[in-house]
Amino acid sequence: MNILLERQSRKPIYLQIRDRINRLIKSGALKSGDRLPSIRSLAESLQVNKLTIIEAYNLLEADGIVTARQGSGYFVNNLSIKSTNLESTFAPAQNVMIPEPGKCSFYDTYIPIKQAQAQPGMINFGYGSPRPPKDITLIARRALRQEDADVFCPYDLPQGQLTLCRQIAQMLVHQGLEVFPEDLIITNGSQQGLSLAMNYYVKPGDWVIVEAPTYYGAISILENLGARIIGIPMTAEGMNLDLLEQYLHSHRPKLIYTITTFHNPTGLTTAQVHRQQLLALAEKYNCPILEDNAYEGLNFEPVPPPIKALDKNDIVTYLGTFSKTLMPGLRVGYMVVTGNNYQTIIEQKLLYDFHTSSISQIIVSEYLASGHYRRHLNKLRTDNLQSRHVMLQALERYFPEEARWTVPTGGLFLWVQLPDDLPIQRIRSEALAQNVYLACHSAFFPDKQGYPAMRLAFCLPQEDIEQGISIVGKLLKRYISKGHEQISNYQPLAYSI
Repeated sequence: MNILLERQSRKPIYLQIRDRINRLIKSGALKSGDRLPSIRSLAESLQVNKLTIIEAYNLLEADGIVTARQGSGYFVNNLSIKSTNLESTFAPAQNVMIPEPGKCSFYDTYIPIKQAQAQPGMINFGYGSPRPPKDITLIARRALRQEDADVFCPYDLPQGQLTLCRQIAQMLVHQGLEVFPEDLIITNGSQQGLSLAMNYYVKPGDWVIVEAPTYYGAISILENLGARIIGIPMTAEGMNLDLLEQYLHSHRPKLIYTITTFHNPTGLTTAQVHRQQLLALAEKYNCPILEDNAYEGLNFEPVPPPIKALDKNDIVTYLGTFSKTLMPGLRVGYMVVTGNNYQTIIEQKLLYDFHTSSISQIIVSEYLASGHYRRHLNKLRTDNLQSRHVMLQALERYFPEEARWTVPTGGLFLWVQLPDDLPIQRIRSEALAQNVYLACHSAFFPDKQGYPAMRLAFCLPQEDIEQGISIVGKLLKRYISKGHEQISNYQPLAYSI
């Protein structure tokens, strides 16, 4: 099999191999049932590491193009199978949202999701969390055996352990972000990082720009701070930059909060040019950016470097976490803070807690040092890509043609936009009665309204995805076919979980 590699290309080798094999299959050079070269033989012929071939083959398998047969190798699938449409149809109305001051209850949104997660038999599309690595217990024991018993006694530095900061800095270099360990602050998850940054930049009555929709935890923090929120609508390419500039000029906000990679809830990733333009606008109007990249590392394809990588004037604060890639329970996140902002945020963190758990930091550090994290991420990407593929196929099969959805190239969620007059809360209640939990649009918009939509987590078992999407699809089609009769007399059904 002839595969030409561009060694100097910015595109990773494993993706070049995947794309070349994909083209060979589509061209007919490789036919249904053909066996791919063994991992060892292809690695030797291309002079690459065997792990590179494994990554390429895993992606082909996740795309449904090849199948692995235990003890026999990888074989080309039957090409008559209908392929999944990978074109996003997301196209919402471009309405800016400026809600009246109020308080969004993070508790009321978050707790039902957790309760649903604990309920046996519940298919929870509202919860996005990684499958815990099987070897985490082994790594944790090894990490603690290597440490002195005194690790349980003294207080740690508030900015985090230097070894872990060095490891994270090295990890970020591979994502295009060159920082020093001294620029990092280890936090109790990225939620604490959000709170620290927003408390630092925002005072009561200040205007703040967010995407609409956006992460509901960020909305709650800002509203509890007494901030005035401006929700700039999302396009298929990211935040509407024309509207952003208009409100930067008219309202002079104190902060722009953005999720540039695998946006929560839409799953969108902005292009390099969009990131450059957003940074340029922030610099023009002297408005700091808080860049939340909680889902970094969960990419199926290469993604542009963060906005922070372009930042020359210390205007961007960057957030990351291991909660979405390793384990939420470890509560280890981090901030990249450069310039004069660093010391003040460290002082502020001391008022929240003395330091992030030493034990959690040691476990994450050992996971990074041992190489297990890279292997875990590779498997997680492969599993998530296959699950996303299954969900897209299920959406095509069961959802009404009026529905539109995004096609994420990573992360944990996709976003389904629904017709304006659907009784989404009634549908949500009826789905819940059938053990399917949905996270609906109102939680993700500053005005608690927005257009009808739902965020669907695709990091679930494939049989749950198929069953859950089938149930929700039938409900949607039933209400669309009924012509939405009796909606005006609708009283929400009361279900508690």
